Amino acid sequence: MERTRKSVVSMRGVSKAFANGVRALADITLDIQDGEFLSVLGPSGCGKTTLLRLIAGLASPSGGTLSRPAGRNETGFVFQEPTLMPWATALANVALPLRLAGVARAERLARAAEALAGVGLAGFERSYPRELSGGMKMRVSIARALVSRPRLLLMDEPFAALDEIARHKLNIDLLALWRRERFTAVFVTHSVFESVFLSRRVVVMSARPGRISAELAIPVAYPRDEAFRTSADYAALCRQASQRLGEAMAVADAA
Repeated sequence: MERTRKSVVSMRGVSKAFANGVRALADITLDIQDGEFLSVLGPSGCGKTTLLRLIAGLASPSGGTLSRPAGRNETGFVFQEPTLMPWATALANVALPLRLAGVARAERLARAAEALAGVGLAGFERSYPRELSGGMKMRVSIARALVSRPRLLLMDEPFAALDEIARHKLNIDLLALWRRERFTAVFVTHSVFESVFLSRRVVVMSARPGRISAELAIPVAYPRDEAFRTSADYAALCRQASQRLGEAMAVADAA
Protein backbone atom coordinates (compact mmCIF):
# COMPACT_ATOMS: atom_id res chain seq x y z
CA MET A 1 0.00 0.00 0.00
CA GLU A 2 1.31 3.47 -0.89
CA ARG A 3 2.39 5.62 2.02
CA THR A 4 0.95 9.07 2.53
CA ARG A 5 3.52 11.24 0.80
CA LYS A 6 4.85 14.60 1.80
CA SER A 7 7.43 16.86 0.23
CA VAL A 8 11.05 16.27 1.21
CA VAL A 9 12.16 19.24 -0.90
CA SER A 10 10.02 22.24 -1.82
CA MET A 11 11.19 25.04 -4.11
CA ARG A 12 9.19 28.17 -4.93
CA GLY A 13 10.41 30.64 -7.56
CA VAL A 14 14.05 29.71 -6.93
CA SER A 15 16.73 31.46 -8.96
CA LYS A 16 20.52 31.33 -8.88
CA ALA A 17 22.95 33.92 -10.25
CA PHE A 18 26.71 33.82 -9.77
CA ALA A 19 29.05 36.69 -8.97
CA ASN A 20 30.26 36.77 -12.58
CA GLY A 21 26.74 37.60 -13.74
CA VAL A 22 25.80 34.15 -15.06
CA ARG A 23 22.15 33.30 -14.37
CA ALA A 24 22.14 29.54 -13.81
CA LEU A 25 18.51 29.05 -12.75
CA ALA A 26 15.30 31.07 -13.01
CA ASP A 27 11.91 30.62 -11.36
CA ILE A 28 12.23 26.96 -10.32
CA THR A 29 9.11 25.68 -8.57
CA LEU A 30 9.30 22.02 -7.66
CA ASP A 31 8.15 19.59 -4.97
CA ILE A 32 9.99 16.31 -4.45
CA GLN A 33 7.94 13.75 -2.56
CA ASP A 34 9.07 11.41 0.17
CA GLY A 35 10.22 8.13 -1.37
CA GLU A 36 10.07 9.40 -4.94
CA PHE A 37 12.59 8.60 -7.66
CA LEU A 38 12.84 11.80 -9.71
CA SER A 39 15.10 12.33 -12.72
CA VAL A 40 16.20 15.76 -13.93
CA LEU A 41 16.78 15.70 -17.69
CA GLY A 42 18.29 18.49 -19.73
CA PRO A 43 21.09 19.63 -22.03
CA SER A 44 24.59 20.54 -20.84
CA GLY A 45 24.73 23.92 -19.13
CA CYS A 46 21.06 24.07 -18.16
CA GLY A 47 21.79 24.22 -14.42
CA LYS A 48 21.10 20.62 -13.41
CA THR A 49 24.17 20.39 -11.19
CA THR A 50 23.46 23.83 -9.71
CA LEU A 51 19.94 22.62 -8.86
CA LEU A 52 21.40 19.60 -7.03
CA ARG A 53 23.87 21.78 -5.15
CA LEU A 54 21.04 24.02 -3.95
CA ILE A 55 19.04 20.99 -2.79
CA ALA A 56 22.13 19.64 -1.02
CA GLY A 57 22.74 22.92 0.77
CA LEU A 58 26.12 23.36 -0.94
CA ALA A 59 24.96 26.69 -2.39
CA SER A 60 22.25 29.22 -1.57
CA PRO A 61 19.54 30.52 -3.90
CA SER A 62 19.69 34.10 -5.12
CA GLY A 63 15.93 34.36 -4.95
CA GLY A 64 12.83 32.38 -4.02
CA THR A 65 12.39 29.91 -1.17
CA LEU A 66 13.74 26.40 -0.67
CA SER A 67 13.06 23.90 2.11
CA ARG A 68 15.10 20.71 2.38
CA PRO A 69 16.19 18.15 4.99
CA ALA A 70 18.08 20.08 7.65
CA GLY A 71 20.01 17.34 9.44
CA ARG A 72 23.72 16.93 8.85
CA ASN A 73 23.45 13.34 7.58
CA GLU A 74 20.03 13.52 5.94
CA THR A 75 21.36 14.12 2.41
CA GLY A 76 23.82 11.97 0.47
CA PHE A 77 25.53 13.13 -2.74
CA VAL A 78 27.01 10.98 -5.52
CA PHE A 79 29.14 12.98 -7.96
CA GLN A 80 29.93 12.39 -11.63
CA GLU A 81 33.29 10.87 -10.61
CA PRO A 82 33.67 8.42 -7.71
CA THR A 83 36.12 10.81 -5.91
CA LEU A 84 37.57 8.00 -3.80
CA MET A 85 40.73 8.31 -1.71
CA PRO A 86 43.26 6.26 -3.71
CA TRP A 87 45.34 5.37 -0.63
CA ALA A 88 42.37 3.94 1.28
CA THR A 89 40.54 0.63 0.97
CA ALA A 90 36.93 0.44 -0.18
CA LEU A 91 35.92 -0.11 3.44
CA ALA A 92 37.81 2.96 4.65
CA ASN A 93 36.40 5.09 1.83
CA VAL A 94 32.83 4.12 2.72
CA ALA A 95 33.45 4.58 6.46
CA LEU A 96 34.81 8.12 5.99
CA PRO A 97 31.52 10.02 6.61
CA LEU A 98 31.00 8.07 9.83
CA ARG A 99 34.56 8.73 10.96
CA LEU A 100 34.06 12.44 10.36
CA ALA A 101 30.83 12.25 12.35
CA GLY A 102 32.64 10.70 15.30
CA VAL A 103 31.08 7.23 15.09
CA ALA A 104 33.04 4.62 17.03
CA ARG A 105 35.45 2.53 14.95
CA ALA A 106 33.75 -0.85 15.38
CA GLU A 107 30.34 0.53 14.48
CA ARG A 108 31.51 2.54 11.48
CA LEU A 109 33.42 -0.41 10.01
CA ALA A 110 30.42 -2.70 10.49
CA ARG A 111 28.10 -0.19 8.84
CA ALA A 112 30.57 0.39 5.99
CA ALA A 113 30.80 -3.35 5.37
CA GLU A 114 27.00 -3.55 5.37
CA ALA A 115 26.79 -0.67 2.88
CA LEU A 116 29.32 -2.35 0.56
CA ALA A 117 27.33 -5.58 0.71
CA GLY A 118 24.22 -3.57 -0.12
CA VAL A 119 25.76 -2.43 -3.44
CA GLY A 120 27.03 -5.92 -4.31
CA LEU A 121 30.63 -5.52 -3.13
CA ALA A 122 30.83 -7.96 -0.23
CA GLY A 123 34.33 -9.41 -0.30
CA PHE A 124 35.91 -6.25 -1.72
CA GLU A 125 36.31 -4.43 1.60
CA ARG A 126 40.13 -4.53 1.45
CA SER A 127 40.40 -3.62 -2.24
CA TYR A 128 41.92 -0.29 -3.27
CA PRO A 129 40.34 1.94 -5.94
CA ARG A 130 43.10 1.06 -8.45
CA GLU A 131 42.00 -2.58 -8.19
CA LEU A 132 38.36 -1.85 -9.03
CA SER A 133 36.56 -1.33 -12.34
CA GLY A 134 34.78 1.94 -13.09
CA GLY A 135 31.42 0.44 -12.19
CA MET A 136 32.77 -0.96 -8.92
CA LYS A 137 34.27 2.41 -7.98
CA MET A 138 30.86 4.01 -8.53
CA ARG A 139 29.27 1.34 -6.32
CA VAL A 140 31.74 2.29 -3.57
CA SER A 141 30.77 5.94 -4.04
CA ILE A 142 27.07 5.06 -3.72
CA ALA A 143 27.76 2.99 -0.60
CA ARG A 144 29.65 5.93 0.93
CA ALA A 145 26.70 8.25 0.21
CA LEU A 146 24.26 5.80 1.81
CA VAL A 147 26.30 4.70 4.84
CA SER A 148 24.87 7.57 6.91
CA ARG A 149 21.34 6.36 6.02
CA PRO A 150 20.26 9.64 4.45
CA ARG A 151 16.67 10.53 3.77
CA LEU A 152 17.59 12.04 0.39
CA LEU A 153 20.12 10.79 -2.18
CA LEU A 154 21.29 13.21 -4.90
CA MET A 155 23.08 11.76 -7.93
CA ASP A 156 24.83 13.89 -10.55
CA GLU A 157 25.18 11.80 -13.75
CA PRO A 158 26.96 9.03 -11.84
CA PHE A 159 26.92 6.49 -14.69
CA ALA A 160 27.74 8.78 -17.62
CA ALA A 161 31.33 7.53 -18.03
CA LEU A 162 30.46 3.83 -17.92
CA ASP A 163 29.91 1.45 -20.82
CA GLU A 164 26.35 0.53 -21.71
CA ILE A 165 26.44 -2.92 -20.12
CA ALA A 166 27.72 -1.61 -16.80
CA ARG A 167 25.28 1.29 -16.92
CA HIS A 168 22.27 -0.96 -17.49
CA LYS A 169 23.33 -3.26 -14.65
CA LEU A 170 23.82 -0.33 -12.26
CA ASN A 171 20.41 1.10 -13.22
CA ILE A 172 18.74 -2.15 -12.17
CA ASP A 173 20.81 -2.47 -9.00
CA LEU A 174 20.16 1.17 -8.04
CA LEU A 175 16.41 0.64 -8.31
CA ALA A 176 16.65 -2.48 -6.13
CA LEU A 177 18.63 -0.50 -3.56
CA TRP A 178 16.13 2.39 -3.66
CA ARG A 179 13.18 0.05 -3.14
CA ARG A 180 14.92 -1.69 -0.26
CA GLU A 181 16.30 1.36 1.56
CA ARG A 182 13.28 3.64 0.85
CA PHE A 183 15.26 6.86 0.40
CA THR A 184 14.17 9.71 -1.89
CA ALA A 185 16.30 9.87 -5.06
CA VAL A 186 17.02 12.82 -7.36
CA PHE A 187 19.00 11.69 -10.40
CA VAL A 188 20.52 14.11 -12.93
CA THR A 189 21.11 12.72 -16.42
CA HIS A 190 21.52 13.62 -20.10
CA SER A 191 19.95 10.32 -21.10
CA VAL A 192 16.28 10.11 -22.05
CA PHE A 193 16.48 6.31 -21.85
CA GLU A 194 18.01 6.27 -18.36
CA SER A 195 15.54 8.84 -17.01
CA VAL A 196 12.53 6.83 -18.19
CA PHE A 197 13.90 3.52 -16.94
CA LEU A 198 14.62 4.77 -13.42
CA SER A 199 11.99 7.30 -12.53
CA ARG A 200 8.48 7.77 -11.32
CA ARG A 201 8.69 11.30 -12.71
CA VAL A 202 10.99 13.12 -15.13
CA VAL A 203 11.55 16.87 -14.91
CA VAL A 204 12.81 18.44 -18.16
CA MET A 205 14.90 21.61 -17.99
CA SER A 206 15.57 24.18 -20.69
CA ALA A 207 18.96 25.79 -21.31
CA ARG A 208 20.44 28.57 -19.20
CA PRO A 209 19.00 30.15 -17.26
CA GLY A 210 17.58 26.76 -16.37
CA ARG A 211 13.83 26.51 -16.06
CA ILE A 212 11.50 23.55 -15.69
CA SER A 213 9.86 23.30 -19.09
CA ALA A 214 7.96 20.01 -18.67
CA GLU A 215 7.21 17.13 -16.33
CA LEU A 216 6.48 13.56 -17.41
CA ALA A 217 4.99 10.87 -15.16
CA ILE A 218 6.27 7.32 -15.71
CA PRO A 219 3.24 5.22 -14.69
CA VAL A 220 4.98 1.83 -14.80
CA ALA A 221 5.17 -0.39 -11.73
CA TYR A 222 8.42 -1.52 -10.14
CA PRO A 223 10.47 -3.66 -10.27
CA ARG A 224 11.71 -2.73 -13.72
CA ASP A 225 14.07 -5.00 -15.62
CA GLU A 226 15.41 -5.71 -19.09
CA ALA A 227 11.95 -6.84 -20.21
CA PHE A 228 10.67 -3.32 -19.52
CA ARG A 229 13.62 -1.84 -21.42
CA THR A 230 12.52 -3.68 -24.57
CA SER A 231 8.78 -3.09 -24.15
CA ALA A 232 6.44 -0.96 -26.24
CA ASP A 233 5.52 1.06 -23.13
CA TYR A 234 9.17 1.97 -22.57
CA ALA A 235 9.64 2.99 -26.19
CA ALA A 236 6.53 5.18 -26.10
CA LEU A 237 7.60 6.90 -22.88
CA CYS A 238 11.09 7.49 -24.27
CA ARG A 239 9.54 9.13 -27.34
CA GLN A 240 7.49 11.41 -25.09
CA ALA A 241 10.52 12.37 -22.99
CA SER A 242 12.60 12.96 -26.11
CA GLN A 243 9.89 15.19 -27.52
CA ARG A 244 9.71 17.23 -24.30
CA LEU A 245 13.50 17.60 -24.31
CA GLY A 246 13.46 18.66 -27.97
CA GLU A 247 10.79 21.27 -27.23
CA ALA A 248 12.85 22.62 -24.31
CA MET A 249 15.95 22.91 -26.48
CA ALA A 250 13.98 24.57 -29.32
CA VAL A 251 12.70 27.24 -26.92
CA ALA A 252 16.25 27.85 -25.72
CA ASP A 253 17.55 28.12 -29.30
CA ALA A 254 14.80 30.59 -30.19
CA ALA A 255 15.66 32.73 -27.19
